[in-house]
Amino acid sequence: MIPRYVLDTGALIAAERGKERASRFFRLAHLGRARLVVSLPVVAEWWRGRTDAREEILASTSIVTSVDVAKAAGVALGRMRDVDARMTIDAMVMATAALLGAVVITGDAADFVRLAAHFPGVTVLAV
Repeated sequence: MIPRYVLDTGALIAAERGKERASRFFRLAHLGRARLVVSLPVVAEWWRGRTDAREEILASTSIVTSVDVAKAAGVALGRMRDVDARMTIDAMVMATAALLGAVVITGDAADFVRLAAHFPGVTVLAV
């Protein structure tokens, strides 16, 4: 089975900047050894203008939009205290990974620490 990785905005930024650790996941995808997934809200957060690098990055990923993801993220957020709006997209990343049995790739793993309790079994890796 080919492993799946769900990318957050920080991972996309790292890939766009050519950071080695992020670039490795894209090389694996090009070799058919990984599947890269991005939640639609992550694209909205990341997309500040078209560049060739962004187009190439998106071409290497599958875009996921799912009511089930939104519901799972909402349930997790509803169980948490002191949640601000920025946590919504992170919760959707975690919910996507949980529903797909995937690993989260992030530019800032600390953002996902609070969410981890609501998505047991999801591994988070920093780039």
